[in-house]
Amino acid sequence: MLPVFAQKLVPRLARSAGLLLLALSAVVSGCAGPAAPPGAVHVLTADGNVGPVMARYIDRGIDHAEDERAAAVVIELDTPGGLSTSMDDIVKRILAARVPVVTYVWPPGGQAASAGTFIVMASHVAAMSPGTSIGAATPVSVTGANDETLRDKATNDAAARIRDIAILRGRNADWAEAAVRQAASASSDEALRIGVVDVVAASLEQLLAQVDGREVTLQDGRTVTLATAGAPVVRNGISLAERALDLLADPNIALLLLSLGTLALAYEIFNPGAIFPGVFGIIAIILGFFALSVIPFNWAGLALVLVGLALLVLEGFITSHGVLGIGGAISLALGALFLTGGNPRFAGPDIEVNRWLVYGLAAGLGVFFAFVATNVVRARRQPALMGPETMVGRTAVARSPLNPSGFVFLDGEYWQAEAEDGEVQPGEVVVVTAREGLRLRVRKAALQQEGGSRP
Repeated sequence: MLPVFAQKLVPRLARSAGLLLLALSAVVSGCAGPAAPPGAVHVLTADGNVGPVMARYIDRGIDHAEDERAAAVVIELDTPGGLSTSMDDIVKRILAARVPVVTYVWPPGGQAASAGTFIVMASHVAAMSPGTSIGAATPVSVTGANDETLRDKATNDAAARIRDIAILRGRNADWAEAAVRQAASASSDEALRIGVVDVVAASLEQLLAQVDGREVTLQDGRTVTLATAGAPVVRNGISLAERALDLLADPNIALLLLSLGTLALAYEIFNPGAIFPGVFGIIAIILGFFALSVIPFNWAGLALVLVGLALLVLEGFITSHGVLGIGGAISLALGALFLTGGNPRFAGPDIEVNRWLVYGLAAGLGVFFAFVATNVVRARRQPALMGPETMVGRTAVARSPLNPSGFVFLDGEYWQAEAEDGEVQPGEVVVVTAREGLRLRVRKAALQQEGGSRP
């Protein structure tokens, strides 16, 4: 069954995958930034969790500003925090920027909490709008682990980094360290008063007017005087591809895509020719791996998930009395729990798989494949309804002596037959024990009754 299924399905899947890749290419091609004149101010909007998508977006925005010889990049920031790895990428990109970067905590009511504090501190100019806050940058384990040694290690490392960044930018290093060690926070007015930020402005226009004429030093040693007052403003928003990545950049989504994709492929294997489940399954699996490509994950956890799914599928083909199904469900659950274990973060939502989703998914898939396996075994144990096997067990009448070969009459047809248990006389009833091509193997019936129809 599998080879025929593969021969029919693979070409269709290849065409579908090709169309998907073309669509993704078309979407990605729209990621280029808008055209802008030299000397313009490029505005990026970074709101939400600090993660791989935000890091890619800010990197793309700064790249575009450098290519267009922008006067400055303004990052409108509003975040509760996020992954430490993504925060590090953003901080490194800002520090290495060849154009001045101004981070503006906006809108009123927004925040640059936790990982956002590092981003503000790393910028050439730090600004806030009234009614915003900054701070509370103590690192937290993504798994909620309470290991005091590991917590102290992460805190000390974060405190040293943010202190160095604050000194580099000439800001209040003591407060920056307190934001990490003591979760200190500050309002916009307090942050300006104690030297955490450089400007408090109620709008983007006010911000550009206030920072105009400031001198900043870039990493290559160049001193640049900001010329932002009256400069053209170009907004470089998040692209459709990045929005799609942001939606997929969730371990729960990745786990669901991998599981549903495997389930759909298994259905196609059990029911060859359905086509849609196979196409959906391969696309879902591709998107699942695509989602994992933009979030930090544990390779051991992914391996356990894949092994678990494979064992669940094999349960439908191998009679294991539930051993494969139970093992697959356990492997899937453990892999899902380990999938994002150990990811460091700075506050923000947990970047981990929901435990209830794990338990429900493992139980649901285990029940499904157990049901499938039970029905497959039951179907295999039923007598054949068509084909050569249907003749086994049928009764026929000898029409010539079988010593041991001769002819029998069955269902209105003469068949060559060979007796297995001695000579059979014409008119005796025999039972078919096997069929070998156009030849039957028979034995005498226990009760000699004339069976079958006569010519």
